[in-house]
Amino acid sequence: MHGLTLGAIDSAFGSVLNSFEILTPDGQPVRWGLNLLHGLGMPDRVYGPTLMLRVCEAAAQQSAGIYLYGGRPEVLARLVNRLTERVPDLQVAGFRSPPFRPLTAQEDAADVRAILESGARIVFVGLGCPRQEQWAAAHRDRLPLPIVCVGAAFDLHAGTLRQAPAWMQAHGLEWLFRLLIEPRRLWRRYAKHIPIYIYLLAREYARLRLASRRSEEQCIPSLETDPESWSPEPVASSGTT
Repeated sequence: MHGLTLGAIDSAFGSVLNSFEILTPDGQPVRWGLNLLHGLGMPDRVYGPTLMLRVCEAAAQQSAGIYLYGGRPEVLARLVNRLTERVPDLQVAGFRSPPFRPLTAQEDAADVRAILESGARIVFVGLGCPRQEQWAAAHRDRLPLPIVCVGAAFDLHAGTLRQAPAWMQAHGLEWLFRLLIEPRRLWRRYAKHIPIYIYLLAREYARLRLASRRSEEQCIPSLETDPESWSPEPVASSGTT
């Protein structure tokens, strides 16, 4: 929800999101919105930590190395250990914890070179939204391999961030759980973006309903206003009239 609303109010970031090959509904409210607006019938969201784990399992089966970019040094150390314990055949080709500031051109070039020289075939980025999406967009032409942005999955898989209970996740209350454990960091984000999301969803729902109503009206001619605009279709009959 945060990324979606940010892309709606920031055209530059919206262009970044729209340039990606795949965008997944990580949050339950986004899944609900897609089902409401487009009748997709999605039974569940595409949860970032689960997506990361499934891709790691597939990578291990194909002996494809992964690279981990983002997170604090202590988080990355725990993440590597816990991932390789959970997926024993997983090959972690390398990892990097960049500083929390804009990189110099030399530092950025060194990071790109390290990823390429590692032999990794997939890069996971855990810089948080919107930094990770901006980084992925800026490096897609320099890194000829899939770049997967997974948000807080690094901290969750490393065990440095508590995960919401399953019932809260299923009912779209993970944001509330995270707010309770990180109120100072997250309260401004949720206070701003939840109302924006509700407004955008309601506006799009109204737009689609209005467009559907207009389409129906155009398909049904009115006999009262224009009787000559309608004529009955000929009816085929196999019998004798």
